[in-house]
This record gives sequence, structure tokens and C-alpha cells, in this order.
Amino acid sequence: MQVLENHSLKALHTLGCEARARLFAEARTLDELRAGLALGRERGLPVVLLGGGSNVLFRADLEALVLKVALDGLEPAGEEGGQALVRAAAGVGWDALVEDCLRRGLHGLENLSGIPGTAGAAPVQNIGAYGVELAERLHSLEALDRHSGELRRLTARECHFGYRDSIFKRALRDRLVICAVTLRLSRAPAPRLEYAALRDELQARGLARPTPAQVRDAVLAVRARKLPDPAVLGNAGSFFQNPIVAPAAFAALRAVAPDAPGYPEPDGRVKLAAGWLIERCGFKGARRGDAGVHSGQALVLVNHGQARGQELLALADEIRAGVAARYGVRLELEPRVY
Repeated sequence: MQVLENHSLKALHTLGCEARARLFAEARTLDELRAGLALGRERGLPVVLLGGGSNVLFRADLEALVLKVALDGLEPAGEEGGQALVRAAAGVGWDALVEDCLRRGLHGLENLSGIPGTAGAAPVQNIGAYGVELAERLHSLEALDRHSGELRRLTARECHFGYRDSIFKRALRDRLVICAVTLRLSRAPAPRLEYAALRDELQARGLARPTPAQVRDAVLAVRARKLPDPAVLGNAGSFFQNPIVAPAAFAALRAVAPDAPGYPEPDGRVKLAAGWLIERCGFKGARRGDAGVHSGQALVLVNHGQARGQELLALADEIRAGVAARYGVRLELEPRVY
């Protein structure tokens, strides 16, 4: 395993902000992963794990060992309850995994097409899009305990999934390194078409009974219209979570903004549209130097070229303060900040 010093991270995360790591290494095997963790302990450096870099922001240079998890491999893992199990190593690209499963005639992930990042990072965030969340399809995962060096297996229930949330953001944050995920997929197509923008796209294409492949194509088209390509304009997708509030808080919001959208949650709370709140506060398309808000989607902060992480965070703080002052709603960041 090659270890690099004072290594630039600019090309290793989708926001493309310049930051340097004291040490950098790429782990392609479980042994290299263990060796990387041991190296961090030997050098007295914290170890920062990196997957596809699509949900991170580097505030400044890191006095740390940045360890890219690049374990590879995708294979059948048997069947359970009439569903096919597929095991993907942590370094497998998420969208490549979705495409490969569809090619194998395995369905259930098509609504999650186009999401950047890796399979190993997907459970941390409980990625979701167009009416489907990873939690619905995860069977189990394998993770390396940083302290003991042992492999652990967690079921989906043990991951304590929530909206863009999991145990890996809370009790097990910085304790486990996800090495592989096993997914439960169906051989019988059962498209999930609850999401309005997806239904509209399929209707415009004249597809009343779309195949999973057609659903994937429609999802990719909708995403391309709404979200900038990180290869063209640096971004980490949604920079803010959609807040979930109590009914009383939603009523208070509607008192000052009668047209504010709200979506009922199973537990009685209401999910708000963070992008709507940000846009109404006048931030859509705003720019502070090279740090900006996307002109097509107010949820997305972008790097117009040379923005530093601290500049993007300053813009995010300005947006959060503006939304709180006008609507009394607190926005939470979605990317993990280092």
C-alpha cells in the first residue's frame, strides 16, 4: 500500500475544494485497510475514511491520514424469502452497482440511479431518492471494528436507519468501517412510481407500465435536469436536509407562509422542502466569490472554480441564518464536514 505525504484532496471529492492531507493511502484489500488503520495509530493521526467523496466537505487541510476505501467486487449471495441477495464490496460505485443489478434482471434499486458515491458509504447516509430508501433494500452489511480489528455483521434493523440517518452517524460514528453490503432484490419487476416528478417524466414518455430499465432512464433524466454534474460544476448534491417538524411547527410556518409545501410522515410529523425555504429567502443562484447556490436547485451549493471549503460553509451559515430568521426553521447540513 503506497502512502503519500501532503497529498491534495481536490480531485478526490465532488465539491473540488483544495485541501491537503498529511498522509493519504488507498486500501484495496481488507489487509490494507487494517494496515492503514494501524498506520494512523502509529503516527498518532486520526484516520479519515473516504469513499467516492460525494458527501464530504473539507474545511481546511487535514492533519490526518485520509484512507480511501477501494475494496472491489460484486457477486450473488444466495436467496432469502424469494428474493435474490447480492453482495457488493464497499468501493463499488453505487450507480455502477444499480446498472449491473438491472443487467442481471434484479430489481428494486432503479429509483436510486445516478446517486454518486460508493456502496460502502450508502448505509451511512441511508441514501434515498424518488420514493425509495436504501433501508428498504439492505439485507445486512459487514464492517471492520477499528478498535478490535474484527469483522462484524449488522442486519438492516441494527443499522437504526432514519431519514438520511443511521447508527453510523451516531453511536457507531468513527467506530466501524463498512467493508461490504448485501442487498435484497427482486426478480419480478415492481416499479415504485409514487414520486410526482418521476411519474410526470414517465407520462411525458408515454410509459404507462414502465420496465425497471425505463424507470432508471427516467430517474437519470430528472436528476440531470435538477442537479449539476459534479464533473462540470463542483457540488455534493443536496447540501441541506429537508427538515422534519412537529405539526405545531408546520402550522406556525403556514401562518407566515400559507403556500409552504409539507409532506406528512408516518409518525405524524411533516417533512418540509428545504429548497423552497432557501429559494423564498432569495438565495437561489446567489454567489459569494466562487462559492454559490445552484441556479436550478436551491438545495445545492456549488464551487464555481476556486472556492475553499470555509467559503462554502460561510455561505451555508448565511443561508441557515436567513431561513431561521424568516421562517423559524433550522436547516441541517447533509455533507460531513472535516
